[in-house]
Amino acid sequence: MNIGDEFNILGFHWARIHFVENPGMAFGLEFGGSFGKLALGIFRIIAVGFLIYILRWLIGHHLRFGLVFCFSLILAGAIGNILDSAFYGLLFSESSYHGGVAEFLPAEGGYAPFFYGRVVDMLYFPMYRSIWPDWVPLIGGNRLEFFRPVFNLADASISIGVISILLFHREVFKSKPTTGSEQATGTIIAEHPEVKPAGASEEE
Repeated sequence: MNIGDEFNILGFHWARIHFVENPGMAFGLEFGGSFGKLALGIFRIIAVGFLIYILRWLIGHHLRFGLVFCFSLILAGAIGNILDSAFYGLLFSESSYHGGVAEFLPAEGGYAPFFYGRVVDMLYFPMYRSIWPDWVPLIGGNRLEFFRPVFNLADASISIGVISILLFHREVFKSKPTTGSEQATGTIIAEHPEVKPAGASEEE
């Protein structure tokens, strides 16, 4: 496909495969040119390391599968975008809008060095199109489209993981640190319900 080529998914006009190459962040956002591209790649690697650490901690403490799954989605999406930006430019020739279909492993080499490749986006869902009312400040009269960004499976994976944590696992951000003695007491009570904390009445 040339950049900008598209076709409908299962015949739906609001669900399309639309080929673009994203030089920056998720959903087509850009950040700071070549330096920003490198900084973004380094940040992604650090983020992946942090996510792996969190996942190991969650699994080691036997926390809920749903929470582990959400962080796994975020990790998988981050790794997917890293692989694209790291290797896509090395493996393919330049794509263009007209007659510029990329070639895999071209003899002259890829179009970009390591970590400077563009991320491929392809999922496009223009479900609603209209014009902003003139009375809306700054954007009145401009095109209104939902959902406008073109994204990929990695972006979707990250977004689903983050939104699911915010909606269904908010207790992660509310947990109160416990002391070692509190943890030990809780463990004993959980394993031996007949044991009551010191100072508890018989009615309790």
